[in-house]
Amino acid sequence: MRSLFGTDGVRGVANRDLDAELAYRVARAGAHFLLQSSEAAGKRPAVIVGKDTRISGDLLEAAVVAGICSVGATALKAGVLTTPGVAFLARTLDCAGGIMISASHNPVEYNGIKILNASGFKLPDDVEREIDKMVRAPSDGLPRPTGAEVGRARGLAPAEASELYIEFLRTVVDGDLGGLNVVVDCANGSASAVAPEVFRRLGAQVTAMNDAPDGVNINVGCGSTRPAALCEAVRVGQAQCGFAYDGDADRCIASDERGNVVDGDQILAICGLEMAARGALKGGTVVATVLSNLGLDIALKKSGVSVKRTRVGDRYVLEEMLRSGYNLGGEQSGHVIFLDHTTTGDGILTSLKIASIIKAGGRKLSELAGVMSKLPQVMVNVKVSAPISELARMLGDSARINDAVKQAEEYLGESGRVVVRPSGTEPLIRVMVEADDASKALKLAENVGEVIRRELGGS
Repeated sequence: MRSLFGTDGVRGVANRDLDAELAYRVARAGAHFLLQSSEAAGKRPAVIVGKDTRISGDLLEAAVVAGICSVGATALKAGVLTTPGVAFLARTLDCAGGIMISASHNPVEYNGIKILNASGFKLPDDVEREIDKMVRAPSDGLPRPTGAEVGRARGLAPAEASELYIEFLRTVVDGDLGGLNVVVDCANGSASAVAPEVFRRLGAQVTAMNDAPDGVNINVGCGSTRPAALCEAVRVGQAQCGFAYDGDADRCIASDERGNVVDGDQILAICGLEMAARGALKGGTVVATVLSNLGLDIALKKSGVSVKRTRVGDRYVLEEMLRSGYNLGGEQSGHVIFLDHTTTGDGILTSLKIASIIKAGGRKLSELAGVMSKLPQVMVNVKVSAPISELARMLGDSARINDAVKQAEEYLGESGRVVVRPSGTEPLIRVMVEADDASKALKLAENVGEVIRRELGGS
């Protein structure tokens, strides 16, 4: 049976896959774990609850708050806030943890639940599996306090929520951003009330777009997954840079002054080199996933910086950072983690870092991003008939698939890569090939994909 938890919490179509009952049970089990965890020792028995701007947030917030109160904890409602903002408040307000209600970059009909511990970190896989068991059990066996022991809910005052977070964000920039002309695309999501304000307080000239959420326009034709409008606004408005966030603002994709997209890999290259030059990059290493472009490795290697790769998902990037003592990591999609400042990907913080590098060095973003040349990257999705839960095992057991991948890798040598991985949500095998030539990459990806079709009953 597939876990309720994916790479970024529980997610599904709100009020169908993720209904109020499931949200209540997940929050109840999650809050119980947070209260009992070692990270919560000595903390107040409270859980921060935040949400993005999608219409189903109210429905699920009520259920989540009820679940928290049902185990005797206090639910502190932060209202609309970013995921990293909830993580920040959990730490700052000395709480047992936080729960964020968001489906990130997904369309409005989706929503999700992310659980963060008292230190602001996402829960590890083994803990999520235990919570999953509690949620699925006929009786979760958790305490049901009565009388004066039942938990309560209260809303946080503005100074305790977004204002605290905005003031924290200001501290990540040395000096100010005066003289910088910036465009921010808030995706009609959680960044809407935060990103324009913090840039203005730092002295930048700000043009905000997609910052009028109405409950249904979140991520619609905008944000980090649709940066074309941002790029055009930067170019036409002659801004020095632009930044696009997703629904809960844990991602950031940038635009240079020419209107060209600057993705997460390029952001990692820019920040990694800048930190290395200051002697601030721990271990001389940037952590990225297997999907990050090989051009990142090449660009950083020239300055003696290494790249450590993990499986796909910012949670796995973070785990490697914590395990090995690194302080910068992220994904091509724009999740970037600055562990010296925060515990999760923070799109607004990332944009402030890039803006401050532009301001301090007096260099254009196109020049900064130009340190990295991307290799052509091709992705082929192969539909298969095997169960999702069995895909990883079947891939590993197939000698023919492994031989096909090995042959492709030997052909590419050091000039490219092959990554084959199962989807975690669909009956798909994803084949990614990088090479010095796009047609070569496509041919190799299709060849490996054809072997997978034959072996796993694909179409």
